[in-house]
Amino acid sequence: MNNPKKIIFTVIALAFIAIVFVLNQDKMPKDNRKMVAVSTFSLYDITKHIAGESVQVINIIPFGVDVHSFEPTPKLMAKIEKSALVIYSGAGLEPWTRGYAFKNRVINMSQHVRIRELDANEHEHHMHHDEQCNHSKIDPHYWLDFANMAKATNEITKELIKLEPKNKELYTKNKEKYITMLTSLNDAFNTSLKSCKLDTIIVNHNAFGYLSHRFGFHVASLSGFIPEAQPSAKDMSRIIKVIQKHDVPVVFAESFVSAKAMQSVADEAKVKVDVLQPLGNITADEAKKNLTYEDIMKENLQKIHKALMCR
Repeated sequence: MNNPKKIIFTVIALAFIAIVFVLNQDKMPKDNRKMVAVSTFSLYDITKHIAGESVQVINIIPFGVDVHSFEPTPKLMAKIEKSALVIYSGAGLEPWTRGYAFKNRVINMSQHVRIRELDANEHEHHMHHDEQCNHSKIDPHYWLDFANMAKATNEITKELIKLEPKNKELYTKNKEKYITMLTSLNDAFNTSLKSCKLDTIIVNHNAFGYLSHRFGFHVASLSGFIPEAQPSAKDMSRIIKVIQKHDVPVVFAESFVSAKAMQSVADEAKVKVDVLQPLGNITADEAKKNLTYEDIMKENLQKIHKALMCR
């Protein structure tokens, strides 16, 4: 039979340990760093590289979530409310920002970069599929232009200096490193895509217009600007004809979209399927690997280089 005194002693000891733990939790230092909330991965990547650990960087759109269909939870909106600075992509990419009254400093980054207008053919195809986006005539994927990324980097650096002037030297130094990285990426794309046998890549949705216009290749997409748009039999037939006309060896699906339609196209055209990352967000697996904007753009370059049969 158990000793009652031992049982009582054990209970008292456990209770004491629990009380000490709670008291220590209360005494733990709170994170008093200012919060900066950013909406898309490219803006998050810039902010983390410039700010380091000097502020709390809140990723509004969690890794592994499609940017096109995201809606913030009340808990997340509360964090956004507390943020000293909010930076969102703009250009119609985040419908949840419409009519929202931000309490503190907010930056719509699309107002600080060069936005590409769709040409007539792109807009016609875009309107055919994307009824939900009010027939927008602009391409919101501006982060796939390294010059735009440099502009965003300069803007974010200025805002961080306003927020934490004591860290001006750190932010300026980190900004210079980041822009040097972007320049190297731009040079790598120029060199790698300078001489190619083919001139067209096939993608699920038309997110790569900034890259194609800057580096001189064409993009043919199965759907318009919304990845979830369901392609028709006519669309699939159209893309298969493009593949056959240009002898395209590979077609590209996306991480956040079902590859079923693109796989059907590939099977019919007898070509391979790969994944090209438009960087609206990254997957949970990419986040676990701590992949950066630079890492993923280098992977994109290798795949485009191979698809265009470049030398």
